[in-house]
Amino acid sequence: MCWIIARDYYLENFPYFLSMPPFPLFLTQTPRLLDEFLKGGAVMFPLLLLSILALTTALERGWFWSRLLIQEDRVVRDVLDAAVEDLAKARKIAEYAQHLAIGRFLLAPLKLRHPSPETFRLAMEATADKEFARMRRGDKLLETIIALAPLLGLLGTVTGLIRTFNNLNIGGGGSSAEATQAASGIGEALITTAAGMMVAIFALLVFRVLVSLQSQQMDYFAAVGSELELIYREVWYEPHHPMPNLLKTARIAEP
Repeated sequence: MCWIIARDYYLENFPYFLSMPPFPLFLTQTPRLLDEFLKGGAVMFPLLLLSILALTTALERGWFWSRLLIQEDRVVRDVLDAAVEDLAKARKIAEYAQHLAIGRFLLAPLKLRHPSPETFRLAMEATADKEFARMRRGDKLLETIIALAPLLGLLGTVTGLIRTFNNLNIGGGGSSAEATQAASGIGEALITTAAGMMVAIFALLVFRVLVSLQSQQMDYFAAVGSELELIYREVWYEPHHPMPNLLKTARIAEP
């Protein structure tokens, strides 16, 4: 029964199926895009490489930041809550989160055995410097792409214009066909400039987003580190290392 219904539906709509394009729209546009790419000349291939590098960096950094931003608040809350009652428990929670930058940052001082507050802070600062260096991974590559892509685009345009004007018979009063060919050549030469600018704009957007995230994380790490150090001082260090009574000491020292 179902087969009969499907057959009747197909026969009724057969003219519509014939009118549909044989391939999806993006597949029909692929040859045109390839032609435009090839018209840009040899410079388009380095620009393609730069675009792939920029996209790969964006995807890798996006994966890194998405994992960190989604999980770090929960890790910080669990570690700080546990640190008030048991440093060993807080250390275990931080160890479970070592795959995150914030987990390694919190674990560094908690691994120390009875550190002074100064040593506690230094451990966090040293680890923070390492983590910030990891967060900046890919920045130099993006900066290079931002600077190099427009220059490559201009180089392709200049070489294309030189080639076009060399083939143009200016002194002989070129025909309209030659003028049309020259205009077409100039248009093709400008393809590389447009491509270079698009690659540079994309890389610049990715770079600015990453710099903004890095700045936010530096402030966040500083706030979390200060809170953890305060807990360590008030709950674990000062009760076991009372400050000397300076007034009493001064009176004893009097003749």
